[in-house]
Formats: sequence, structure tokens, C-alpha cells
Amino acid sequence: MPDDVSIARALHVLGVVVWIGGVAFVTLVLLPAVKRMKSPEDRVAFFEDVEGRFASIARWATVLVGLSGLYMIYVWDMWFRFLVPSNFWMHLMVAVWAVFTVMLFIAEPLFLHRWFNECAKSKPEQTFRIIQRMHWVLLTISLITVVVATAGTHGGFSF
Repeated sequence: MPDDVSIARALHVLGVVVWIGGVAFVTLVLLPAVKRMKSPEDRVAFFEDVEGRFASIARWATVLVGLSGLYMIYVWDMWFRFLVPSNFWMHLMVAVWAVFTVMLFIAEPLFLHRWFNECAKSKPEQTFRIIQRMHWVLLTISLITVVVATAGTHGGFSF
């Protein structure tokens, strides 16, 4: 029977898969499909509907990732790893998590949602380019972090 830390690790990975997988879907599938729609109004409505649904899933996933990650750090007493240069991937994981958490829980509800709707009405093409670039940057940083953190947890960095 798995112990509590094994369960926490499994939930952590599950949360990352759902969250970063969703970012990949939005970046690689949804945004290109939305860009091909003829009407700017249809683009905005469709994108808002689909990404709005994903945002609530991503919020739960980031909470799961944050809590399970904190739990593992606490139980295994891994705070010292943040001081070891070869564990730089720990900082990457926390930084990516923090960026998405701020975006999902603070920036989007307070101003990004409104900004997107206003800009999409007046400059739909430019707005979608900005959104696409932002998603590509976030996806790239996220995937690099997944690769580096996976290698780091398995002894890939020892200097």
C-alpha cells in the first residue's frame, strides 16, 4: 500500500500533467483553431468559453500541485535543497507555479479578463498575437521546467 508521500507525489504529477497539458492544448490546438475563425466576435466568444472552462480546472490543478509539493518538502525536510546550486530546478518549479498561480487567481480575475475583452473588440488580430506569444512563452518555460525538474529529481545535475 502506498504511503502518504507516494500519494502526494502521484497527485503532484497528476496536477502538473493536467495543468501543463492544458496549457499545451490551449497553445498548440485551441489558439490556432480560434485564429482561423472568420468573425472576431466568434473568436472572442469561443476562446472565452473554452479557456474559461480550462481556467477553473487549471486553478484546481495548481492548488493540488502547490499543496502536494509543499507537503513533500515539509515531510522530507527538503528546505535545504533551495540552498544547493545543483537543485536550481526546485526554484524553477516554484517560479513557474507562482507565475501561473498569480495569473489564474489574481491577474486574470482582476484585470486580464477585462483587458482581453476590451482589446479583442478594438484590435482582435493584435490581441490574439499577444495572447499566442504569451501562451508560447509560458508553455516553453513550463516544458523546460518539467524536463529539468524530472532530470534533477533523478540525479541529473551534480555540480
